[in-house]
Amino acid sequence: MIKKSMYLLLSSVLGTIFFTSTFAQNKKNNREFYEIKLYHFTTTTQEETLDKYLSEAYIPALHKAGIKSVGAFKPLGNDTAADKKLYVLVPLTSMEQLLTLPQQLQKDAGYINAAKTYTDAAYNAAPYTRMESILLRAFNLAPRSAVPELKSNKKERVYELRSYESPTEKLYWNKVHMFNEGGEIPLFKRLQFNAVFYGEVIAGSRMPNLMYMTSFENIADREAHWQTFRDDAEWKALSAKPEYKNNVSRNETILTRPTNYSDY
Repeated sequence: MIKKSMYLLLSSVLGTIFFTSTFAQNKKNNREFYEIKLYHFTTTTQEETLDKYLSEAYIPALHKAGIKSVGAFKPLGNDTAADKKLYVLVPLTSMEQLLTLPQQLQKDAGYINAAKTYTDAAYNAAPYTRMESILLRAFNLAPRSAVPELKSNKKERVYELRSYESPTEKLYWNKVHMFNEGGEIPLFKRLQFNAVFYGEVIAGSRMPNLMYMTSFENIADREAHWQTFRDDAEWKALSAKPEYKNNVSRNETILTRPTNYSDY
């Protein structure tokens, strides 16, 4: 019985040390967390309800809660898609902030009043068909998100969201290493891809995977950047290294445009 108690005590102490160490390391690196809310919808009415909710209630409430920049993006092919989508990017300073945000919103009278059309929707008139949430932690060498300084009209800008899935966890961490220590992030920076964020997915429907977002003035600018990337000698050398072979099994590329109420 004494041995069991000692074992439980030791496990508790080690767990506390691990949690404290991880928290301290994250705080030291100042690494953000990200929540990506993905709304699926089909009708114009749903889209209008979502736009109104996000622009007049949710994003202003997040600003009030101290979150300076919130992104809202719609895929370029939304108009003809049966399953239309809207992505909302919320940068967070900590996991605690993610957990306490719902309580903060419920104490915000302005939010509650502005959100009524969305929150009080009838069961047979929901503002979306499905909602997903993806939780990420910023890469070690790209600890914070950035609002790109683009000069084109907002309606022309392209934000490219990429998801790289890996066959196994080991190969996933190999791809993360390729971005960080391998030099892929500095390469993107040198070629001026105007990255918004790079993140390790820690909870989501597709795992193991990482996600990142880059931005461009327009479609032509996006195509030119990727052609330069493919032709770059550094990329050719990096992608040819045997230690980085077969670390991505599926690459999903989503081209989006920012909504008129997006901070990005």
